[in-house]
Amino acid sequence: MPKNPPESIQHHLRARLNRHARAYWPQVDAITVRFRSGFAYVAAGLPGGTSLPLCRLRFTGVPHAWGFALRPVGNDSYRDHVLPGGRSAGSPEEALDCAGDLHLSALAPVIRVPVGIVVLVGPPASGKTAFVRALIARRQIDAEAVVSSDEIRAELFGTAPAPAESDAADARIFEERDRRIIARLATGRTAVAESTNVTPQARARLIAIARRFDAPVTMLRFAPDVTDLLHQYTERGRTDLTAADVRAYAAIMARDAGSDQLRSEGASAVHDVPGRRQATTPAEAAARFSFT
Repeated sequence: MPKNPPESIQHHLRARLNRHARAYWPQVDAITVRFRSGFAYVAAGLPGGTSLPLCRLRFTGVPHAWGFALRPVGNDSYRDHVLPGGRSAGSPEEALDCAGDLHLSALAPVIRVPVGIVVLVGPPASGKTAFVRALIARRQIDAEAVVSSDEIRAELFGTAPAPAESDAADARIFEERDRRIIARLATGRTAVAESTNVTPQARARLIAIARRFDAPVTMLRFAPDVTDLLHQYTERGRTDLTAADVRAYAAIMARDAGSDQLRSEGASAVHDVPGRRQATTPAEAAARFSFT
């Protein structure tokens, strides 16, 4: 019976496949590899816990060359298959892309977000924080990419509400937010502006920063209907806002943050982030985006 490759080679293969999947197949939570009888069986872990078999690899003795067998749709067996270049063996990344084109491309299309400012637009309790946490957990972005006005407020003022709720406090918070965004853009990295951003005035400041660096502005809209929004607000037990506040933010969003409005202000692209109304979890929503 053929032997499995050494543990070091197994670890190397898993690392390469997962690194490539994070960059090019973000709809996948993780790539799993199971070794048996000298073969590596590759599967995609999808949001929601589903595992999708993709292909079988055979170690040739060289870490950069693996024999390739594809698992056809609706078939439980693997068949030797040539890679796009016409070779029967190639890199793990080539094999994953070939299998992904067959099995993964039919999933929800991936939206590619270029390096620049990503502006989250949505009322409180609309799912912005859960979404960015899912992006971080999936390693689609690093935690430092997220610049949150709420987190800055807590850093500067703690939990005491009185000093944090004033015009002077707001000015200090947004000056610090802008400083962090500028620092990332100056080094060619993406900054995710996490705050409500439902008014044109709030967005204009971010768009002006992006223009200083000739950086694209991608706006992600979180617009659940009011019933879902209030459900989410109740579930999260927020004490800093009332239900009336949430309704007011939702009304502003509906009036001043439509897709056409955002584009007219200078957004390079506008995308709606699915949520409860579409029966989509934060992890599933995150899987629909790829950050370059």
